[in-house]
Amino acid sequence: MTAPDAADAANTADTADTVPSDAASSDALPSDALPSDALPSDALPSGTGPGGPDALPTGPVRAPVELRANLVIICALLVGSAVLGVLMGAVWHWLAPKVPLYADTSAVYLKDPEGEQAIGADGTFALIGLGFGLVAGALAYWRTRARQGGVTVAVGLALGGLLGAYIAAKVGTALGPTGDVVAAARAVPTGQTFYGPLKLTAQGVLTAWPIAALAVLMGLTALFTPKPQPQPMHWQGPPRTPSTGGHEAP
Repeated sequence: MTAPDAADAANTADTADTVPSDAASSDALPSDALPSDALPSDALPSGTGPGGPDALPTGPVRAPVELRANLVIICALLVGSAVLGVLMGAVWHWLAPKVPLYADTSAVYLKDPEGEQAIGADGTFALIGLGFGLVAGALAYWRTRARQGGVTVAVGLALGGLLGAYIAAKVGTALGPTGDVVAAARAVPTGQTFYGPLKLTAQGVLTAWPIAALAVLMGLTALFTPKPQPQPMHWQGPPRTPSTGGHEAP
């Protein structure tokens, strides 16, 4: 190596030693490639940082909302059934056959010992309960059709039907003749016909309302609620090996 070549090599080495450190780090990753937590919080867009206005809630929200909606539906069905129960009691009092009685100076007797007025009152209550159950089931389905029925509506109809039937029995008895037969006999002349109290002798007729309501709900749900369509299945064959279209070189 000649003297000029050695001098050029020395100058090149000195120039390399004096390169600033910023140039040596020019191959480093840009700042946007770093994780977001490595950037300062004020560099994040507004509303996306912790506690920002667009921050997502951390706790479960859907479950309490669904529970509250279900409770509202059940309470609405109970209140509506109670109102219908009052109306049903008045209708039962109006349509149910009365039990005729008469009294002498010693006792109270059935005027028609072979009559079926008491059984007729139970049958009338059952038929009216079926009618009110049909109405309640249809109204419940129409008001909750967006939910496509569901267990909540069925539970509300069952509980509401029992409550409405119970209220109807109490209202009909209260509107009917007094339950104190002796006092009623003393209030009329001896031998004159009066009527006994209106009451249920078969408690099973209380279930006519909820049974009819649930039957209507299930029928309307089966007829008018769209059924979910199954997802089509796509079969994917084994992957094909791409052909090179040529021959390998020996």
